[in-house]
Amino acid sequence: MLAFYKKLLSKLQENQPVYLLSVVENIGSSPGRQGFKMFVAKDGFISGSIGGGIMEYQFVEKVKKDLKADKLEILFKRQIHQSKPNKDSSGMICSGEQTVVFHPLSIKDASAIEQIIKTLSNNKKGTLELNTKGVFFSDEVIDKQFSFSNTKNWTFREQIGYKEIFYVIGGGHVGLATSRIMNFLGFYVVVFDNRKDLNTLEQNTFAQEKHIINYKEIDNYIKPNNFVAIMTSKFVDDQFILSKIIHIKHRYLGVLGSRAKIKLIFETLAKQNISKKELDKIYAPIGYAIKSQTPEEIAISIGAQVIEVKNQKL
Repeated sequence: MLAFYKKLLSKLQENQPVYLLSVVENIGSSPGRQGFKMFVAKDGFISGSIGGGIMEYQFVEKVKKDLKADKLEILFKRQIHQSKPNKDSSGMICSGEQTVVFHPLSIKDASAIEQIIKTLSNNKKGTLELNTKGVFFSDEVIDKQFSFSNTKNWTFREQIGYKEIFYVIGGGHVGLATSRIMNFLGFYVVVFDNRKDLNTLEQNTFAQEKHIINYKEIDNYIKPNNFVAIMTSKFVDDQFILSKIIHIKHRYLGVLGSRAKIKLIFETLAKQNISKKELDKIYAPIGYAIKSQTPEEIAISIGAQVIEVKNQKL
């Protein structure tokens, strides 16, 4: 999401008019979920998605024409995804409904986008508000809210900011690939390693934070109720780190390694009076068994597993 807003800001700073399209409400199995966004610049540049398909294509073509003609106005479009003809039919048959709003943006809106970028870059939170007057941002933090009286009187608010942190403990090749996948999935990525001048850590432009630490202090860096992947370069480090942080409440805690390695780690920790109940909560070997070979394949298997955990009801 940070990359999305940076691209949006760059277009505004080029003095290009831009249309921001946002899904403010969805019902049923609509392909566009509340909060989905995309923008279209006058030069034809497009980023993001509001659900895809013929609906998105038609909306993009419309705003391209409006941008070219300098015919810019805030629009409110309800879309029904069904085969039966209707004035609000989207042309899609996947069922469900979604409401999309169109906001024309210009250089005067750059300050709000800059605030969003600063908030995301600093792992802070705020609220984006969309209404019939424009696009606004504040430091207030609220959950998604959509209020509607009519097409000329509505407001949509949503929290801006990373909701989950993904800790990668081990900055090697798999750590680099995992950082990339987790960044793409919208996590705030923090990488730890105890090695200086590590080339893969230097190459890691996907993590929001990178730290060289003493693993003896790792438990001081991990905030509870987040996601953790242990993948250091040494078996003994993996085992030690797991013993230090296993008692912290995690939404996801995984360890990279072969089944034989994991079995030995678990046997050792059991001798340290770590219960079977605690060990059973660990995803190890980490990721789904898809015969992964490369760091990228391993990262994808981890990402898929994390998505499943993240989307479970709390």
